[in-house]
Amino acid sequence: MTAPFTFNLPPELSAKEPPERRGIARDKVRLLVIDRATHAVVHTRFDHLGKFLRAGDLLVFNSSRTLPAALEGCGAPQGPCIELRLAEHLPDDTWLALLLCQRGDPFGCGLRAGMQIVFGDGLTGTVLEQDKRIPRLWRVRFSQTGAELLDTLYRLGRPVRYEYVAAPWDLDYYQTVYAREPGSAEMPSAGRAFTWQLLFDLRRRGVEIAYIVLHTGLSSYMDDDLDAQHPASEEEYFIGPQAAAKINDARAAGHRIIAVGTTVVRALESVADEDGLIRPGRGYTRLHITARHQLTTVNGLLTGLHEPEASHLDLLTAFLPADTIRTAYEDAVQRGYLWHEFGDLNLIV
Repeated sequence: MTAPFTFNLPPELSAKEPPERRGIARDKVRLLVIDRATHAVVHTRFDHLGKFLRAGDLLVFNSSRTLPAALEGCGAPQGPCIELRLAEHLPDDTWLALLLCQRGDPFGCGLRAGMQIVFGDGLTGTVLEQDKRIPRLWRVRFSQTGAELLDTLYRLGRPVRYEYVAAPWDLDYYQTVYAREPGSAEMPSAGRAFTWQLLFDLRRRGVEIAYIVLHTGLSSYMDDDLDAQHPASEEEYFIGPQAAAKINDARAAGHRIIAVGTTVVRALESVADEDGLIRPGRGYTRLHITARHQLTTVNGLLTGLHEPEASHLDLLTAFLPADTIRTAYEDAVQRGYLWHEFGDLNLIV
C-alpha cells in the first residue's frame, strides 16, 4: 500500500548530522505541533514540549537500544565482500539481513543458500535462504548468539547509514538517552531529542512515563521498487506488566496516551483488545495502520517528519486527515524544517 499523499522534499532539508554537530543541544530541534481537534498548527522548539501536555498525560517510550547493525565480511573461500545489515531477529536465533555487494551490482554477489561469510573476531554467518515475504532479505545463522554475538557486534559493527548522512557518526549519536534493551536495526528516533533534564521537568509537571520495547527493522531495502510497496516489517515487541498497568490506569482515568514514535503506536495497537486494554506480553507485529484503523488505545503521537510516500504517512492518517498533514508538511518545508533521524519533530495531540 502506498502513502496517501506526496510532497516535494528538497535534498537540503535532510538532516546530515546530529543537532549536537550543528551546534545545538539535542532538545533544541524544532517542533511542529498539530491539534487533532482543531487542526491548528504551532511552530515551536522541542524543549517547549511541556506547554502542549497536561498533568496526567502518559508518554509511552520505546526503550530499544540501537545496534551497530551493519557488518562487513567476505564470502569464504575467496567470495565477494559484502555489507550485511541486520533487519530482524527471529525466534530460532537466526536473523533476517540485507546483503549488499561492496562493488558493482548491489544485489549480485552470487548470493546463495549455504554461502559462508567471514566477519572477523571468530564471527561467521551461514546464508540459509531467501525470505519469501521480503525477497531482498536473507536468513542468516551466525556462529555466535546472545550476549556473545552482541559483544562482537559492538566491536565490529557500525550504525546503518544512508546517503544523506554526511559522515559515519559514532553509535552514541544513534541512541536515545533512555535506551536499554539492544535490538533495533535503526534508531527509534522519535525520542532522540529528549534529555534527562526535559524528562525530569515533564515529571514535575505531572506528566507520566512508561516504557515498552519494539526492536525496529530497516527503513529501506535499498531498492526503490520494493520500498515503494512498503512491505510490512515484522518487528519484535515486549510490553511488561508495569507498563501495561500504567497505560490501562491512565485510560481508565481519562488521561491521554501519547506514543513516542510510530513503533509505540504499532506495538500498543497490535495488542489492545476491543476496549483498548493492554495486556503484557511478547510477540511480533506486522500491523500496518492507515486511516481505516480505529485507534483504540493511543490518543497522540510524537514522531519525526516522514519522507514523501513513506509508509509512516499512512499511520499519521489514523490521527489526522491526509490533507491536514500535507498542508502542515508543505508549510514545514517552506520554513526549513529538517527531516530524518537527526531532524525535527512533529507532535499530534
